[in-house]
Order: sequence, then structure tokens, then C-alpha cells
Amino acid sequence: MTYMEKGASYYSVFLNLEGRLCVVVGGGEVAERKVEVLLSSGAKVRVIAPQITWQIEKWADEGRIELFKRPYRWGDLSEAWLCVAATDDPEVQKEVFSEAEERRIFCNVVDKPELCSFIVPSVVRRGRLQLAISTSGASPAAARRIRERLEDEFGPEWEVYLELMARWRKEILSRDLPEEKRREIFTRLAMAPIPEWIRNGDWHYIRAIAEREGLFVEDFFKE
Repeated sequence: MTYMEKGASYYSVFLNLEGRLCVVVGGGEVAERKVEVLLSSGAKVRVIAPQITWQIEKWADEGRIELFKRPYRWGDLSEAWLCVAATDDPEVQKEVFSEAEERRIFCNVVDKPELCSFIVPSVVRRGRLQLAISTSGASPAAARRIRERLEDEFGPEWEVYLELMARWRKEILSRDLPEEKRREIFTRLAMAPIPEWIRNGDWHYIRAIAEREGLFVEDFFKE
């Protein structure tokens, strides 16, 4: 019985792929998108495919990825931490998944949830903020629709907001304050409509709350 036949209940997690070997089997446009996301996550990427897009070729020429320009064969997942099969060949899909299962490697076969030990959510990215949406494989189209709604609700102001909050958090933690006092400050800052102020350009409100909490903010506006 496959994962989906059992009615898989997925465990939500964000993976640290920095420096970890991730293998992508396939060299088309879908594979290219998978490689791009893995590279942005700091992964060490190996691509295995007899034919590849010009962008994958360029990444290989630049030394950003390891490229094996040939068909997949058993053993290619050796030392991998995660793998993605972005190929239309059903036999290759099954072989990749089988090897991944044997080696206990996380595997995603694109558009084949029954051949996946993990699925990739639809994601809204705003700097430090990542909102992951999943329908557990029931409807990728619905996940995209939800993502589009969240993209409207969480605009680019959230990237600025979280950079500001990260700076303030570091400043607050550097103070010799009781834990309860720090928690009160964090709560007040989190409850304030700062993203809305940023979106509307109401910087005077942000300066006011910073002054009230004794936080430094002026150099942030200069960046």
C-alpha cells in the first residue's frame, strides 16, 4: 500500500539543506525549477540527465552544480540526503524511488505522490518569511489558489518588517532585562500594525513605537 492509499498525514517541516547533497534526476524545465530552489537553499546539487536545459548547462559551467550528462542508473543516489525525480519516464521514476527507499533518502517524484516520501508545498516568500501551503496532494491547483490569496495579503512590506523585527530582537536580547520584561516588549511589537505602517509609508508611527520601547531605528531607514 502506498503513502497516498493509506491517506498520508504529512509532518510539516522546513529543511536545512546547506551543504547537503541533493540529486535531481531529469534535465527539463521542471528539473530546472527544482534545481533553482535547491541552490537558493544552499544545497549541493547534482543533476543526472542525458539532455538538459541551457540554464542547467550554464550552472554546470559556472561550477554551481555537479552534472552527469547521462541517464540515471542505480547507485546515483549514493551519499545523497534528498532526491527529486523530474522525469516523465515511469520506469526511471520507480527506480529512483526504490533506490531512495532502500537508502532511506527523502524522495520526491514530481506529480507522483504515490512515489514520494515528501511533497513540496506551494510557498509564499517574503524575505525571512515563508508561508507553505499544502493540500496533502489532493489539489495542487487549490494550493496555488491559496498561495495567490496569501501573496496579496502578505506583500513585500513583510520582508522589511521582519528585517526590522530581527534587528530589534537582537537589540532587546542584548539588554540586561528580566525574561518577563523582554516577553512584554516582544508582544507589544508583534501586536503593533507595523507591516501596515510600512505599506502605507507611515514611518513616523514606527519611529514612535521604537522611541517608546527605547529601540534604535534611524540607521534602518538609511539602508
